[in-house]
Amino acid sequence: MKNLAVVLLASGLSFGANQALKADEVKVPVGAQAKSQVQTPKRGISKSKVRQQFGEPSSVSGPVGQPPITTWRYNKMTVYFEYNHVIHAVVHK
Repeated sequence: MKNLAVVLLASGLSFGANQALKADEVKVPVGAQAKSQVQTPKRGISKSKVRQQFGEPSSVSGPVGQPPITTWRYNKMTVYFEYNHVIHAVVHK
């Protein structure tokens, strides 16, 4: 009987230790991490369309490299152009 009590006690302790070591892992896709309320230009639209929709940028950098990449900075976002078209827009934190 004493051996049974020791076995039950030991198994209970190891079960508790195993449960304490387990943790949930939450994976959130990058696109779903922070839904921003800031509207950004769609990929492929021209510089003139961006200027019409969002106004003049606060600063312009480039073009740099080959293909030439130009960066327009706005108050809440940065827009990247390859030649004359949007390739990416990033919302500032």
